[in-house]
Amino acid sequence: MNSEFFDFTSRQGMFGDWQTQRATTRAWEDFLSFRDVERTRMAGVRREIVESWSRSLSLGVDACSELAPVEEADEDFVSLQRQNSDLLAAASRAFAQIEPLLEGAGAIFILTDANGTVLEQIGDQRTRDAARKIHLVRGGKWAETSIGTNGIGTALREGKPTVVHASEHFCQGVKDWSCAAAPIRDPIDQRIVGAVDLSGPPGIFRPHNLALIDSVAREIKAELAKQHERQRVQLLEAFLDINPMKGTSDRVVILDKIGRVMFHRAPDYSDKSGQPADLRVGQQLMMLSDQMSDLEIAKAMPPHMQPSGVNRLMLEGKFSGAALILPGRRIRSEASVKPMCIPGRDGADGDSLLLIGTAPVFMAAVDMARRAAKAGAPVLIQGETGAGKELFARLIHAEMRGKIAPPFVTVNCGAISQDLFGSELFGHASGAFTGASRDGKPGKFELADGGVLCLDEIGELPLDMQPYLLRVLEQRAVYRLGCSKRRKVDVQLVGMTNRDLGQEVDAGRFRRDLFYRIGTITIEIPPLRKRSQDIRALADHFNAAVADRQETVPLELTDEAWKLLHAYRWPGNVRELRNLFERLHLMTHGMRVDATDLPTEFRTGPAGCSLAPDPVDATVAPVNLEEMEEQAIRRALVAEKGNLTRVSASLGVSRPTLYRKLKAYGIRRTYE
Repeated sequence: MNSEFFDFTSRQGMFGDWQTQRATTRAWEDFLSFRDVERTRMAGVRREIVESWSRSLSLGVDACSELAPVEEADEDFVSLQRQNSDLLAAASRAFAQIEPLLEGAGAIFILTDANGTVLEQIGDQRTRDAARKIHLVRGGKWAETSIGTNGIGTALREGKPTVVHASEHFCQGVKDWSCAAAPIRDPIDQRIVGAVDLSGPPGIFRPHNLALIDSVAREIKAELAKQHERQRVQLLEAFLDINPMKGTSDRVVILDKIGRVMFHRAPDYSDKSGQPADLRVGQQLMMLSDQMSDLEIAKAMPPHMQPSGVNRLMLEGKFSGAALILPGRRIRSEASVKPMCIPGRDGADGDSLLLIGTAPVFMAAVDMARRAAKAGAPVLIQGETGAGKELFARLIHAEMRGKIAPPFVTVNCGAISQDLFGSELFGHASGAFTGASRDGKPGKFELADGGVLCLDEIGELPLDMQPYLLRVLEQRAVYRLGCSKRRKVDVQLVGMTNRDLGQEVDAGRFRRDLFYRIGTITIEIPPLRKRSQDIRALADHFNAAVADRQETVPLELTDEAWKLLHAYRWPGNVRELRNLFERLHLMTHGMRVDATDLPTEFRTGPAGCSLAPDPVDATVAPVNLEEMEEQAIRRALVAEKGNLTRVSASLGVSRPTLYRKLKAYGIRRTYE
């Protein structure tokens, strides 16, 4: 036995009923000698302990073992932590709350994976020191197969909360310990993913220890459920980003990284022979891994569910699942949606330009765009995110003085590093800088010659680059970096921003002379909430467009659903409305949409526009597309009064990620 720990616990008077422990020890010795299960039970040893002793014997565990085996290689343990990152994250809050309570209590708290390997250990320092001697530490292996009967291994084996007290342990070296452990189950398929354990000298044993540890296991399971819901939404978002529904397929199944169904839009899917598919959420269709190619994923599917398309889904650069497109019955759209629209020259993507709406404020903006195109002067388009600024830029391009196929070039000023702005806009000569093209490279101004150069997020243009842009606009010529040759350009500049550039000028972040030069003609794009009479026509258009792409019929909205759409404030504007119908077509079962099918934010607060963070609704997944992400950030800023540390914590993102998002959406870092 661990004599040092024995002396410590004896001095604390924490051993409990010595006579009971002696009786159990004698029964254990008899069991090892005679291997008689019934005789051992008659000696007063609990059934579950006797059964575990019997398993330990049959597994060949050495009853004289003094300590558990341990993961020796650091890289193997790091890999184990990475594999169990979701579990560690889910347990972190509970462990942080418990840790201060354990100091001086003579107990430690432990988290293990599904195989009983310790992932985390916290608690009283003297008890942790003693635990090190039996490898009850990170990397220690406490499955029954490794160290016989013990709280962790037996709870995992039995699948229920378990106490193993002192002499009830199978191995000699751990009989000075009392352990209460409970398995942690995955909230989707209920498989065991780990265990939590409270361990210490036998004197820590209390009848309520088991209830405590089971409560913690349930709390971790609840956190895992929240993680799974966030991941489900993120996987759906990743799928919508790659947008495979443009093909001929009309059924989609999204799997997580181990091959379980996280979402499906195939309630009536069956193969050619009519065999139905089991597509329950949580059902594991295959053993999926990040090493599998698209072809291997397709081959791993059940024979009657061969997909017509496979898309690997990545979250934060890591493989996180796959979207499968299944062939199914196809229904041609019979609905006829004819919104009022303004046709123009075909866009670069081959689709006709559609500006849908009849609201006077919208029509005034359209008229101004057409006049700007004829004038050929620089244009500044201002409007909220998702309001359709680029569509107006394309209208200007389409109306350009009758030219045949003039170029349309876009530059996102918020997505280019400051060092590369000059090269991107004005081009460079051979050898102008390290990494420059051997033959030189034309900039965006030259590529847009004779057409439109659209500078998106022009408010992000670095201050030191703004004089060069002003000079190009005035001289109508560019000089490539590292070259003295003057190159004439005939470009109509269209700047777009969701900021108030006038305020940026007053704040010293934008040059006044450049502001006056590019703002010769300013077009204010109205937000959707200011053109509510166009919501029905836009909704019908997006509904029909998605239905046509999926070769089905448009959804039918109830009167109550329409009322909520008209009452909603649409922080993401037209883009949010478009993505709403992408979501509804994917997630609504059946073809009828009522109020409960709409995201939570449509049904909270006055007019569906509460600024407070929405409560978690496990039954309705939010639409976390670009405008929903921006909306969530803005809400968090309001709720946390601009404190970015608390905002990043509430959103579950790092501060660097939050900074990138603030910049990408043009959100000020302070929020009133």
